[in-house]
Amino acid sequence: MNLTVSYIFVDKLTISYNLSGVVDGARSESSGTNIQGRAEMSRKLIGAVVALGLTATAAIAQEFPTKEIQGIIQWGAGGSTDTVMRSVTPHAEEALGGTVVMQNMTGAVGAIALNYVADSDADGYTLLMGAENPLLYKIMGLGDQDYNDFIPINILARGTPILVANNDAPFDDYAGMMQYIRENPGEVRFGATGPGGLPSVVTAMMNTVEGELDVIAVPYDGDGPALTALQGGAIDVMPAVLGASIEGIRAGTMKPLAVFDVAPNAKLPEVPAVTSFNEGYNTYLPWGPFFGVFAPNGTPDDVVAKLSEAYATGAQHPDFVELMDNRGFTMMAISGDEARDFLTKWQQGTAWLLQDAGLTQASPEEFGIARPGQ
Repeated sequence: MNLTVSYIFVDKLTISYNLSGVVDGARSESSGTNIQGRAEMSRKLIGAVVALGLTATAAIAQEFPTKEIQGIIQWGAGGSTDTVMRSVTPHAEEALGGTVVMQNMTGAVGAIALNYVADSDADGYTLLMGAENPLLYKIMGLGDQDYNDFIPINILARGTPILVANNDAPFDDYAGMMQYIRENPGEVRFGATGPGGLPSVVTAMMNTVEGELDVIAVPYDGDGPALTALQGGAIDVMPAVLGASIEGIRAGTMKPLAVFDVAPNAKLPEVPAVTSFNEGYNTYLPWGPFFGVFAPNGTPDDVVAKLSEAYATGAQHPDFVELMDNRGFTMMAISGDEARDFLTKWQQGTAWLLQDAGLTQASPEEFGIARPGQ
């Protein structure tokens, strides 16, 4: 009887050892000494091969990365997700000792990018650079995968929503906008980024608190393109992230109507909180989007650790911290269990907000998403 033991390593090196005759020899009483010798030799060789395999695997992990890493940004250029990722990644590259090539891959509310990364090899060489939207894909009927299919490398920052308007819009604050919408149904054009995007959540809050708004929703691939359209007059109002709109506000190319928070933001203290116009928003606020780097489930732990450490280091760089602060983002820089707990809480609160507003395609219960507090 022949028994061959093979070990195949990541570097494609294959070592085989044939234990020919060991078992057959055991049947012969006269070959006892020979059996013991062969068995001892086999054990030593197998032990050496295993040790060699472990050493080779460890060496490969220590060398990561050995080639360029793809960073797939799920929203368009110039938006808040794009800004955060292109700001932090150069600093993460320095800590990692490698290169991350970033690519904007838009469409289907970010689902095209998510599916692309989810279908890639779980080796750390393809990363998803995303926002909050995937946590709502299942209930919005946009896909079967979400961040439960990924490992959070780092949740970098979270943002504050703000309502901004074209400078020529016939209103200058939130109350004036609401009055104009009621007096001119079906006229005001709101920018949107599709189901589950920040504008859809903010609009759901408005519909719940103020009653159904008769406005026109105009879709865009992210808040960057939408804010460009706003400044050009293609739309009248855009629910956006403060970080993506603050430069336009400061430059006077758009006007702020209200910050969607329970208090004014320190970066724009003259802009009132929406709760000052209607206290009903206190039920849902504070709320905001977030931005993170993710790897597919199954990515080796040591690779995850190296990537997490690199992005944690990058998030501490003074240039990135200053940019985030100036843009009104709140730094987070969390990973591991802390990041997973944050994702779970965010998903529960937002999914049930949309469910109660009648905007979901399926109940959160169908996917085991518990209502907050239960």
